[in-house]
Amino acid sequence: MKWLVRIAITLILAAVALVGAILLLPGDKLARLAADQIRAQTGRELSFSGDVRLTFWPVLGVETGPVVLGNAPWAGDQPMLTASSLAIGVNAPALLAGDVRITGIVAEDPLLRLESSQGRVNWAFTPEGDQPPQTGTALPAQKARLITLDRLELKNARLILIEEAQTRLDFANVDITAAWPSPDAPLRLQARLPLGVDAIDVDLTLPDLPAFSAGRVAALQMQMSAPGTQIAFDGHAALSGDMSGKASLSTTDSAQMLAAFGQSGITLPRGLGQKADVSAQITYTANGQLALRELAMDIDGNRLTGAADITVANPPQVTAKLAAGALDLTGLSTTGASSGAASGAGGWSTVPIDASPLALANGSVRLVAQSIALPGLNLGPSDLTVSLDQRRAVLAMQPVSLFSGQITGQLVANNRNGLSVAGDIRADAVEMRDALSTLAGVQRLAGPASGTLKFLAVGNSEDALMRSLSGEGGLQMGQGVISGIDLDNLMGRGAGGGGTTVFNSLTASYKIEKGNLFNGDLLMLLDNYKANGEGRVGLGARDIDYLFTPVALRANAGQGLAVPVRIVGPWANPAIRPDLTQVIEKATGVNAEQVEEKAKDELRRKLGEELDTEIQPGQDVEDLIKDRLQQEATKGLLKLLGKN
Repeated sequence: MKWLVRIAITLILAAVALVGAILLLPGDKLARLAADQIRAQTGRELSFSGDVRLTFWPVLGVETGPVVLGNAPWAGDQPMLTASSLAIGVNAPALLAGDVRITGIVAEDPLLRLESSQGRVNWAFTPEGDQPPQTGTALPAQKARLITLDRLELKNARLILIEEAQTRLDFANVDITAAWPSPDAPLRLQARLPLGVDAIDVDLTLPDLPAFSAGRVAALQMQMSAPGTQIAFDGHAALSGDMSGKASLSTTDSAQMLAAFGQSGITLPRGLGQKADVSAQITYTANGQLALRELAMDIDGNRLTGAADITVANPPQVTAKLAAGALDLTGLSTTGASSGAASGAGGWSTVPIDASPLALANGSVRLVAQSIALPGLNLGPSDLTVSLDQRRAVLAMQPVSLFSGQITGQLVANNRNGLSVAGDIRADAVEMRDALSTLAGVQRLAGPASGTLKFLAVGNSEDALMRSLSGEGGLQMGQGVISGIDLDNLMGRGAGGGGTTVFNSLTASYKIEKGNLFNGDLLMLLDNYKANGEGRVGLGARDIDYLFTPVALRANAGQGLAVPVRIVGPWANPAIRPDLTQVIEKATGVNAEQVEEKAKDELRRKLGEELDTEIQPGQDVEDLIKDRLQQEATKGLLKLLGKN
């Protein structure tokens, strides 16, 4: 809050110059001589409008109408200070002793512009070019004078902060009071800032104002209050804006806090700061570099420690390393995101994905946590690094404990030209029942698995992403279980529904195109069987068409007996049945179409013998039978009537 102190310094210096002018005045030339004195001492133009009234003892006072104080020559033609009225009082006995004890400064409706550019500041009142005071240097002894301020009051003020010709702050309806009653007393300043829905109260204390105003590093304490929020700083600062010390923030309602700072309508998910207690040792430099050390955070009950470096810019640049115990981020789920907006029952959500947060910052954040609970997903000990660069995020997992195994690799979300997601990950000893149940709602396959996956998807919703998936990968499993298929029953009775199959190993590779996974080399080994598989798994449509072919290795005199099983239908309830066409083909050596055609030929031959006629391929057998029945009925009727 260096600009709050600048306000006090600006008005104190203006008051000193004005009081010096008053001592030389005949009453009728007050305004002109005061303006001349201020121009001589500060290099600034000062003008008064309306009457100027004086009091002399024991308070030397002046009250004016509208006042305009000019700006530094390099800062443009807009005045530095305007006010609809100004009242200044100076203790007359102290003034005769050589001290300036200002009993009060009251400004109505002031507008104050504080500007800096190329090392120059407009609140440095020197006619030689408004150069800022050099850090660590005191005023020359011959120019030093004792100045104190009993009370400063700005009513309905507008404050503008401009840096390098860019407006950084501009807010109105500000009320400020300040007091510096003696040289060894602290400067105390209170301000009420209506930045947003609710006003923010600021209480600032400078224990050594002379050192601070001379440009040296000095102690500073500050408290800021908003509804449900307290912000505090206790450390050291310089007029240049550099500061270091202990800072803390506590809020019971972050949405209300953000609204008070002019950011209405923002509600953070539970787990990311609806309530927060944050403290850190901070160092801030005037070029926008902020370092946070000994960082401790309690975010909705999630406790984190670490350090961070932030470059204040648009967007900010953040580098942080955090450690945590058990994190609960289940509140990140979007209420009702999929209700009524999915692509059919059990389908993927078609609700548009808001990827705009990818533009909020650049940098990287590393998080080491004992566990992380996400919506529908629980991570064990995890080492995660999120890197953001111009709306592109990369999540590096090194590793993440998930589904009783470990995941390594990276996931990418890119929103530079529409949303796309990609991944290159490896899984080790992941429990397939947990993984498939969580990610796809499938619970038929169980057992630890390892594998690789590379993928790319483009779209602005879950449904669009899943239907555009492309990529490749592989899977290796040791002993596992398949539910819903009993190979013993299937091979013995031809019925595979129900029961379970325990296998010794499973391997497969796959490719993904347009949301469909294609596999042609699945191999499963069991004690008495082996099984091959090939087919399609619809990742976008959430369906399956897969041919699973178990072979009884000891059957058929050691030649093996195969009973293929076709799995067809939606993931939620696929049909599982033996594929007899495959059995026929393997038994006869001809395909099912040839077998069917031979059966039809034999049927036509037998039927032709019964009907005493030749039936041609393609001839309508039903019409032929009707004709024969009609002929036989006619013969029977004629015979009944006694006619040949």
